[in-house]
Amino acid sequence: MIKRAPDLMEEVKEDTWELRLYVAGKTVKSVTALKNLRKYCEEHLQGKYQIEIIDLLEQPQLAEGDQIFAIPTLVRKFPEPIRKIIGDLSNEEKVLVGLNIRAVKSAL
Repeated sequence: MIKRAPDLMEEVKEDTWELRLYVAGKTVKSVTALKNLRKYCEEHLQGKYQIEIIDLLEQPQLAEGDQIFAIPTLVRKFPEPIRKIIGDLSNEEKVLVGLNIRAVKSAL
């Protein structure tokens, strides 16, 4: 089956995680959050992700759309449902579970 360009774009979009990281400048927490996010994405999503970084010092009006009240905040836009994680993302297990990338480890 031959796929047309729009069909290919839709297929790529369906497989791509859309992540949005809200920060306020280059604070230690913001830099740490981005570093951790990139690490987790490379380890678990391997090229199937897009990270959009929104600096609220430059574009404060964008905080309203995703109802951002604390920073840094990570928003998973796609796949739905939308999920949010606040903080520097240093706890890998909580981030992966929060994003629904990996199931919670079962207690033995």
